[in-house]
Amino acid sequence: MSIQTDYSGRAALTIIEALLLAINDHNILPEKEILGILSDSAATHDSGVGSEEEIQTHRAVSALINRIIAGGNSVRRP
Repeated sequence: MSIQTDYSGRAALTIIEALLLAINDHNILPEKEILGILSDSAATHDSGVGSEEEIQTHRAVSALINRIIAGGNSVRRP
């Protein structure tokens, strides 16, 4: 993976986390729905196929999404 790809991924993650927070703050979607979106995304990567390297990437992405869910980064919690 190139450094540019890494920067792009980090930028995308930061933007999405900010959007999820704003969506929740403005009562567009409740926390349950936002967590559902993240869970669905993780599940998609859990069933990812491809070469061994692609499968490892899918697993790493799923693990990252699950850490975001566990850490509460996508919703503001009291």
